Amino acid sequence: MTTGNTKAAHPAGRSGILGWMFFDWAAQPFFTVITTFIFGPYLVSRMAADPVAGQAAWSYTLTISGIVIALLSPVLGSIADASGRRKPWIAAFAVVQIVSVWMLWFAVPGTSLLLPLTMMVLATVAAEFSIVFNDSMMPTLVPPDETGRISNLAWGLGYVGGTTVLIAVILFIAANPATGLTALGIAPVFGLDAAMGEDARVTGPLSAVWYLVFILPMFLFTPDRGRGLPLRQAVRSGLASIGDTLTELKERRGILRFLIARMFYQDGLNGLLALGGTFAAGMFAWQTMELGIYGIILNVVAIGGCFWASRLDSRLGSKSVVVASLACLIVATLGIVSTAPEHTLFGLLPLPSEDSGGLFGTAAEKAYIVYGLLVGIAFGPVQASARSYLARSVAPEEAGRYFGLYALTGRATSFAAPLSVGIVTSLTGSAALGMGALVVFLVIGLVLLLRTPYPADRPATPAAVAPVPFGH
Repeated sequence: MTTGNTKAAHPAGRSGILGWMFFDWAAQPFFTVITTFIFGPYLVSRMAADPVAGQAAWSYTLTISGIVIALLSPVLGSIADASGRRKPWIAAFAVVQIVSVWMLWFAVPGTSLLLPLTMMVLATVAAEFSIVFNDSMMPTLVPPDETGRISNLAWGLGYVGGTTVLIAVILFIAANPATGLTALGIAPVFGLDAAMGEDARVTGPLSAVWYLVFILPMFLFTPDRGRGLPLRQAVRSGLASIGDTLTELKERRGILRFLIARMFYQDGLNGLLALGGTFAAGMFAWQTMELGIYGIILNVVAIGGCFWASRLDSRLGSKSVVVASLACLIVATLGIVSTAPEHTLFGLLPLPSEDSGGLFGTAAEKAYIVYGLLVGIAFGPVQASARSYLARSVAPEEAGRYFGLYALTGRATSFAAPLSVGIVTSLTGSAALGMGALVVFLVIGLVLLLRTPYPADRPATPAAVAPVPFGH
């Protein structure tokens, strides 16, 4: 049995690591402006017949994407280990993602939801598969003691990229429906018509171009692994190795516990990121401008959170960062689902309902933003340090298949959280009760992680498994 602690990585040069980090910069706008803050809420609040039906449809779309990702990620990861090279796979999925998000331009109000929802499934699947291959490159590029710092810095760079695109949308594209002007007080660029949803729809082509341009440094400067087996043999070998990997997990119980813990908490996090903006759009009738500014606030905080976590990860270890981040997310999610126009904290704190008339003019909206700041602090580090947690626990030559399992456990039950939100929302007619299901997933993940050793492939000792939040 080999581990990431006994097999040395082969560090890349500065340009190679920067090229790898720029993948996050290129990829993040899809999740920021498409999934979370601009296009998703637009589809829910302006394309769908009503916000409740829109949130349910969006949840079911995420469910379908999650099932496809869960089924195929381990297969692709194992094939990648056998074939050696990662870049050809990333390139192929980049084509699918770019074409799919470009097609979102045709999501015109009053038309069928079938086209945009289908394109979202394809784009989400392609984006996540690309991440599997990109993440599995890390153990061969970065020394083990640097993985936490580099992973958090790369994730922070991704949020800088997502925030840059989001700010551009708010300042130059997203218009206030009442005035027809952007946050700068100007008409949207390119003559975009907000009444036709063009300010939200254009984020599809914008994200496509951004991804195409900024993924190039990874292809140009980051070294890939050497060529392995021919594709047909790699497919056969990769499929055969899946069973071997699952058998290995019976002995590598620390990795198994880590993957199961992540399966639960990542599911809750995915639901929170994907549905948080749509939840606010339905509750407060936020339009593109309000959602975009809210997203900017969260992403600016997330950038600081990742850079702060990069230092903590080096000092305290990846597990400490993940545990602290999960605790913060649980508090934030409880705050979000407890907020209504007249109160927060499940009615324990009444709020005045008067609207000042300005941006985020009610007390409930301000409370929602405060909880959002807690999400912003934690949602970057919890993912970046989890990535380095696994990278420190496996050998470079097995990284593909284990990062495939990592993606699997990030998606294996990913249908459960959005499906739970969709079902509870549909049955109760309450988006808040639906969102409350996410807390359960976060809590289960945290409890399991507390007793997972660090690195995950290290045999558990009493000190390693003691349920102390900031222990290793």
